[in-house]
Amino acid sequence: MRLRLNRYLETARSSLFLVPMLSVAAAVLLGQAGLALDRRLDGSADLPTVLTSTVDSARAVLTTVAAATISFAGVAFSVSLLIIQLGSSQYSPRVVHTLFRDPFNKRVMGMVVGTFTYSLIVLRSVRSPFEDGGDPVIPNLSVAFAVVLGVVAILAVVAFINHSAHSMDISEILQRVSSEAIDDARSDWSSDTKLAAVIARTPAPGSSSAIARFDASGWVQQIDLEAMARCSDAGGTVVLHVAPGRFAVHGTPICTIIPAPIDESDSQDRARAAVGLGNTRTTQQDPSYALRQLADVALKALSPGINDPTTAQDAIFHSTSVLANLLHRSAPPDVIEGPQGRQLQLEQQPTPDELVSLTFDEVRRAARHQPLVCVYLLESLGLLHESLASRGLDDRLPILETQAALVVAGCESSTALLTADVALVQEAFRKRFPPRSA
Repeated sequence: MRLRLNRYLETARSSLFLVPMLSVAAAVLLGQAGLALDRRLDGSADLPTVLTSTVDSARAVLTTVAAATISFAGVAFSVSLLIIQLGSSQYSPRVVHTLFRDPFNKRVMGMVVGTFTYSLIVLRSVRSPFEDGGDPVIPNLSVAFAVVLGVVAILAVVAFINHSAHSMDISEILQRVSSEAIDDARSDWSSDTKLAAVIARTPAPGSSSAIARFDASGWVQQIDLEAMARCSDAGGTVVLHVAPGRFAVHGTPICTIIPAPIDESDSQDRARAAVGLGNTRTTQQDPSYALRQLADVALKALSPGINDPTTAQDAIFHSTSVLANLLHRSAPPDVIEGPQGRQLQLEQQPTPDELVSLTFDEVRRAARHQPLVCVYLLESLGLLHESLASRGLDDRLPILETQAALVVAGCESSTALLTADVALVQEAFRKRFPPRSA
């Protein structure tokens, strides 16, 4: 149930349809409530002149507001799709997911379509004395409120255009990716980097086992570890073979249950239900996906078709910020103790070395012909080295020093660089990674 709820929440956060749909429903209710209030006050209140209308003026105002807002809605949706297309082609297709989740754009769209719907609801209630019923129906308060909504909708569209222009700033995009990853890391990864290790249980020789396999393919988005641990009988062990961020192929193993449970079929069904699959990767339980997104932006910027070292620099430093946050924390432990002596063993947990390699390996290879980008890489590695050293995480420093040495080696092996360019990179390395005193 919790896994399904999280999946629905993630779908809602990425949907461009949900907020406008709710706004339309709210506008219908608001229109009906306003008309009911107008009927109640009809003839019993002396309204100011500014709030009164004639049948013709009411229809003209409501028609104008409805026509203007639906036109603005078309502009808003067109601009949103244009931004998504430009972000995908200019930076990376992986950043599209972040653009979909921008709450400001969805609220503006909801405001615009809600105003349009409200105007239609009020417009259909306006009657002249020559129509059915004989008495004119002029919902003065509702018409006045439609004018207010129309003005607010216009201002919202102007704010939307301003926001959209700034949202295409690569620094804004990278900051959203970084913030989302850091928030997910805070909720899923412990801030204690020295968790007590739990010894994995060794199955008794000859123990029977049962394997649960995927019945569909897709990206592993979430895993309910508590539910997975309960797939075995009391005192049993579940060895999990997948992790969030991995691609699942139909028929491949999810986990091995040792010993084989009494109701083997039911345990396998529960194991499948504990894994949430989707069409795309997300940062849910997988903050390392942000490192993949940021590395892709840097690689795109370094490609011959783009050739934008400054964007690569921006992506490198944002990825360093995310990586520092992850390395300051601990991933969920490799072994989790469950109720009634159950044990869950996780085989695919990301290690610090894997996270560092994901962040820097491909980027440093692409940057070996660009000395300034190599200097940016050395600077980011130096900052990360200093950050970890200040926290006493000395066991995570050698991989950073190795990466820095590889950056220099890549430049030295490049035949496209001048001796002075190589010397610039070597000097940056010596400055940030001085030889350790014996």
